[in-house]
Amino acid sequence: MSENHKPKPLLKADAIKKLPEQTFSHSLNPNSEISGVFLGEQVGLQRLGFHLVRIPPGKESFIYHSHEFEEEFIYILSGHGIAEIDEQEFEVEAGDFMGFPTPSVAHHLRNPFHEDLVYIMGGERREFEIADFPRLKKRIFRNRNQVQIADWDDLKPFKG
Repeated sequence: MSENHKPKPLLKADAIKKLPEQTFSHSLNPNSEISGVFLGEQVGLQRLGFHLVRIPPGKESFIYHSHEFEEEFIYILSGHGIAEIDEQEFEVEAGDFMGFPTPSVAHHLRNPFHEDLVYIMGGERREFEIADFPRLKKRIFRNRNQVQIADWDDLKPFKG
C-alpha cells in the first residue's frame, strides 16, 4: 500500500460525525434495519470489524444467530433494547456489554422502544465462517466472499 493510500490510525470525533451513514438489513429478516459507520475500515483494520450503529424504534439488528468461528461483542451507548441470548430475553441499556466467544450461543438485538438504540459492535472478520440461524433451521457457510446457505435437514455427514 502506498503512503498516499495508507489509512491514518487516528479518526477524530469531528471526522466521525462527517462520515456518511450506511444502512443494512438482513435478507432473512424483513424487520432488520441498522444504520451506522464502519470505523474499523476507516483506520485500516482488516481482521477486526468495529462499528458505531443504531437500531431505529421498532426494528431489529440482524437475525437470531450463532457463530462457529468469529467472536463478536456489543457495547450499548444509549437507548434501550431487548437482547435475545440463548433463548432468554434481557433488557439492555447504556453501559451494558455483551460478548460472544466461539462457538457462540445464539443471540439477537431488537429495539421495541421509542428511541434509537445506539451501540458499538465488533468482532473478528475471518476468511471462513459458519453461522446458524436456529429459528429458521438454516446454516450459512462463508468462504471468503462466497456465501452458501443450507437447510439443517439437508446437511449430511461426509463419509470420505
